[in-house]
Amino acid sequence: MGNKKREQLLALFSEKRGEFISGEQMASFLGCSRTAVWKYMSALRKEGFIIEAVRNKGYRLEASTDQFSKDAISLGLKTKLIGQELTVLNVVESTQQVAHLAVSNGACSGAVIIADEQKGGKGRLKRSWDSQKGQGIWMSIILKPDIPLQKVPQFTFIASLAVTEAITQLTNLKAEIKWPNDVYIGKRKVCGVLTEMQADAESVHAVILGIGVNVNQVEFPDELVNKATSLKQELGTKVSRRKVIQAILFYLEKYYLLFIEQGFAPIKILWEERALSFGKTLRVTTMQEKITGVALGISDTGVLLVQDDTGKIHHIYSADIEMN
Repeated sequence: MGNKKREQLLALFSEKRGEFISGEQMASFLGCSRTAVWKYMSALRKEGFIIEAVRNKGYRLEASTDQFSKDAISLGLKTKLIGQELTVLNVVESTQQVAHLAVSNGACSGAVIIADEQKGGKGRLKRSWDSQKGQGIWMSIILKPDIPLQKVPQFTFIASLAVTEAITQLTNLKAEIKWPNDVYIGKRKVCGVLTEMQADAESVHAVILGIGVNVNQVEFPDELVNKATSLKQELGTKVSRRKVIQAILFYLEKYYLLFIEQGFAPIKILWEERALSFGKTLRVTTMQEKITGVALGISDTGVLLVQDDTGKIHHIYSADIEMN
């Protein structure tokens, strides 16, 4: 099957979003015979796609659980903006680096870069992120909102909310958010979010969201054994990275558009419902001081509010947070 026909066929299946397509419709769309359509189906099966054929209905296509490619991820992706420009790479130093270069080269808003492995993945405060080959989701999303610079940090809340919603809906695990950018299951971290931007003094050119999710890891470096977990460890069974990616991008688009239409207020409400730390005693370490107090919530801009024993409310913009 030629590449052009293959791309046309996969685009048709993706557009139909899991519906059956008759052989006659395919033949007409591709400008070929019904016999050629049957041969195309056979070729896709050899690639690992699952094809359901039903008399008088036609064909329905889905990717197998283990498939991890641009085609497999695009197939069934229920977004109109995010992920429509998609790059899937084998090994990179960091998807954030690739995304920054892509912005400089004119990447569109909604472009997504995904890697099977990162050699130099980074989290917040330039901490290293263990990015094992074939085990997790390492991706960066480029967005180009028309917003002032001071609103860029709010994208961390949008992304962590989307990840939490995706994990909960797909696995029924109770995923919660630790301010400002980590997703936890129980007492261990399963995901981190990194928000960066390209901007000048007057405007934001692009927001770049880095998302790392531990999906199928069963082993972690010694220093992370008691701090990190994966979806597989929590469920006891392997999880499709493709489905997790599709779910995250779906909810990210949903909450991004909500933010663009209505601002941060509805995001704040939804985020606080998923927050792990509110009402609990925290140990907060900032560049200037250490504070012990109870987390009250976040401000209308996303600043953490912590009340100490004297009743004083501290506004926390950046800090390391530990929970009792």
